[in-house]
Amino acid sequence: MEPRTPQEGEYQGVRNDLFTPGDFDRGASFLKEVAWQFIKIWFFLSPWPWPSRIKASLLRLFGAKVGKGLVMRNRVNIHMPWKLTIGDHCWIGERCEILNLEPVTFEDHVSLGHDVYIAAASHSIRSRTMAYANKPILIKRGTWVATRTMIGAGVTVGENCVIGAGSTVLRDVPDNSLVAPSRSTVIAQRVLTED
Repeated sequence: MEPRTPQEGEYQGVRNDLFTPGDFDRGASFLKEVAWQFIKIWFFLSPWPWPSRIKASLLRLFGAKVGKGLVMRNRVNIHMPWKLTIGDHCWIGERCEILNLEPVTFEDHVSLGHDVYIAAASHSIRSRTMAYANKPILIKRGTWVATRTMIGAGVTVGENCVIGAGSTVLRDVPDNSLVAPSRSTVIAQRVLTED
């Protein structure tokens, strides 16, 4: 079904009610997604400290590529394990969220501190209908993403980086970089275009 365009006299700004997912591919059947929700609630979102080896096995069962030596803490929210690749000896802290509507890849020895938000999903800031702007994320080997950091859609973080606590990363980061959060500032005016 095609999204309806606003009629004369109607509100001409952002219209969330006109949102459609477009050609977005969820990558799994409805039954697989339902099954994942139950597994996620019991083994990943639970405060119970299930062993990391059990979580790694369950992720593999649902299509994730997981290397050896994964350490995964409690209350981790992974939306689509079939779109997730985790290298060897990675560490994922408590309450991390991986919103992977597109593929997310962590190479070997990547560490995510607690409360890290990885968002391979977004919406176009110029779209009146909040059209998707989902893009993959790659975090290269040896990188530490500190607590309460957000990594946005389409970002590649280079090797051996440290992303400081509370950072928001919306652009690629070169190898061996240190990233620190800065004050929030207005950077541009939002201009809407027709879809």
